[in-house]
Amino acid sequence: MEKKSVLYIVMPAYNEAENIRQVIRDWYPIVEKFGNADSRLVIFDDGSKDETFSIMLDEKKNRPLFEPITKPNSGHGATVLAAYHYAIDKINLGGGYGFIFQTDSDGQTLPSEFEKFWELRNSFDMIIGNRHERDEGIFRKIVTLTLRLMLRIIFGVNIVDPNTPFRLFKTATLKKFIDRIPDGQEHSNALIAAMYAKNNLAIKYLPITFKKRKTGKSWVRLSKILKIGWEALWDFIKLSKRL
Repeated sequence: MEKKSVLYIVMPAYNEAENIRQVIRDWYPIVEKFGNADSRLVIFDDGSKDETFSIMLDEKKNRPLFEPITKPNSGHGATVLAAYHYAIDKINLGGGYGFIFQTDSDGQTLPSEFEKFWELRNSFDMIIGNRHERDEGIFRKIVTLTLRLMLRIIFGVNIVDPNTPFRLFKTATLKKFIDRIPDGQEHSNALIAAMYAKNNLAIKYLPITFKKRKTGKSWVRLSKILKIGWEALWDFIKLSKRL
């Protein structure tokens, strides 16, 4: 029988009280099935103003591989970055070999599509989902296209879907590069993808389904898109040499 690897599934969560219980129940079996006893599902509550964290604590009962964590609000990208650092530290304590998977807590991704990523885990440094079916608003598509264009102009790399919330990393590789990204960076996933591509690491894109939210609110609005785009432009320019 093949020895199971350490798997950390990490998610940011902000005001997801309507979704978080089902998301935990959907993704917890993935950790149980594919990970070992040192594996965890870790959800970082990003200072939610609703009952997200209290629901997480309630769902923790009888789920030993689930770790609910709360922190002051810092934004999606910064929370994802904090989750990566947390997972790397924990995996290193256990010997340093394992895998980190990131998705979001809004229920738009499918746990059933994880296995095809896991089967390829040893062959690539990062496997990214390509949202070929995106049942969502035009604003989010604009964000993705804008980030893709900026990464091509500033870093000279072509990232098919730079901010996909469905990606699997080899921990050892992520550890080598993640400290180049400043704490609090909102565009952490896009920058990680750019670093990997720029350094000719082994990247694989796999198609995934991206569902429309059933409950809760999407926090992306036109005004926020403009703000994200302006901030991303200057962040990418400042970080281009560092990365």
